[in-house]
Amino acid sequence: MLTNSDINIRDPFVLPVVAEKQYYLYGTTGAQTWTGLASGFDCYTGTDLQHWEGPFPAFRPPVGFWSDRNFWAPEVHVYHGRHYMFASFKAEGVCRGTQILAAERPQGPFLPISEGPVTPSDWESLDGTLFVDADDQPWMVFCHEWVQVGDGEICALRLSDDLTAAAGQPQLLFRASEAPWAVEIASKNRKGYVTDGPWMHRLPNGDLLMLWSSFGQGGYTIGVARSTSGGVLGPWQQLPEPLYTGNGGHCMVFRGFDGQLLLALHRPNATPEERPQFVALRENESSIEIA
Repeated sequence: MLTNSDINIRDPFVLPVVAEKQYYLYGTTGAQTWTGLASGFDCYTGTDLQHWEGPFPAFRPPVGFWSDRNFWAPEVHVYHGRHYMFASFKAEGVCRGTQILAAERPQGPFLPISEGPVTPSDWESLDGTLFVDADDQPWMVFCHEWVQVGDGEICALRLSDDLTAAAGQPQLLFRASEAPWAVEIASKNRKGYVTDGPWMHRLPNGDLLMLWSSFGQGGYTIGVARSTSGGVLGPWQQLPEPLYTGNGGHCMVFRGFDGQLLLALHRPNATPEERPQFVALRENESSIEIA
């Protein structure tokens, strides 16, 4: 049995399975984040968000898989009765992109459902997440990476109904520097503004929020944007104050079996200290806040 302090992952994602009264925890394998060849994605199972069984293999690259490194940020969504994993991959000389995999069960095994990423082949892209609009149209919201564009972007891309391909061109939602709290960073002789980990959240009143991560004065930070139209294409308005400033981020939101709304994130942001953290949230009339 493991506890959260034993699990070195980034970008934690929790899938609550009500029928089993069990949580599935996925994430980027901490030791393989930045260097070396990646082995795949694991999952952990538990009932209280504190104690976990595992790791269990959820994805292992099949023979001939195009990517061999930077297996990042797996998310598992249930869509039309099937489990879909959105995850970022990279190879030498090939742009990073988000590919979609599928499985019949939350523990996998997940297998690719397309030849490669659904993000543009000449874009450095990452952190795709699924959003289904009011017309049951699936979209992927993802980041066009700052290492390519300087001022990191968050974009939306319509997907085919079976999630195997793009069904249009990416549409820019906003740039990182539009958030008043975001600060420029420097890395490997490069400066820019980071966009990471978008997550869509609909308030009870119908307002659509996006939680996303960048860097602020206190390190890795989670901010909130609001769609003034209530739709995925915005326009998006940045809330002036970030949601979380404790040098943690790449978050998602889920509801526990007790009904409590929870924020999952990794903290701190330094490798290999990252651990999954779960923080209680509450919704108000216009946004979301730490409870």
